[in-house]
Amino acid sequence: MWTLRTLMLLALIVWIGGITFFAFVLAPTVFAPGVLPLRELAGNVVNPSLSKLHWMGIISGVVFLLSSLLYNRIKHAQFRAWSGAHLLVIVMLALTMFSHFSISPRMMTLRNSMGVIDNIPPSDTRRVEFNRLHVWSTRTEGSVFFLGLVVVGLTARRFE
Repeated sequence: MWTLRTLMLLALIVWIGGITFFAFVLAPTVFAPGVLPLRELAGNVVNPSLSKLHWMGIISGVVFLLSSLLYNRIKHAQFRAWSGAHLLVIVMLALTMFSHFSISPRMMTLRNSMGVIDNIPPSDTRRVEFNRLHVWSTRTEGSVFFLGLVVVGLTARRFE
């Protein structure tokens, strides 16, 4: 039983901790003035890091769901597949996959078509679309983060 609880908590720690590090440490640091000579280089760091973060989230979500379902099966003799925490993790997974497989590739295509984005006028349609997608990417990650905090609370309550 403790192994399943540990896996559930570890999955949440990796996922939410990864988002926390990315949003509050990595991205602000590499985009801060004077850290890298070009903002384009910051994008070259952030893009693959975001991809890895998404895969960490997808794997963590699956580990959480499997561990939680098995925990419920052993503890309560039923799967309880549609609990609040499970539904929220499914939404988190859907948002993460949408960001990874839809938003990020479109942003990368636009970024590649522009070259150095800072040399593109703010009114250029590609830059406008890139900025719009960036807003959606940020909202998606933020939503996953806040839903994850709720799942942490729901999971902690289960172990009382």
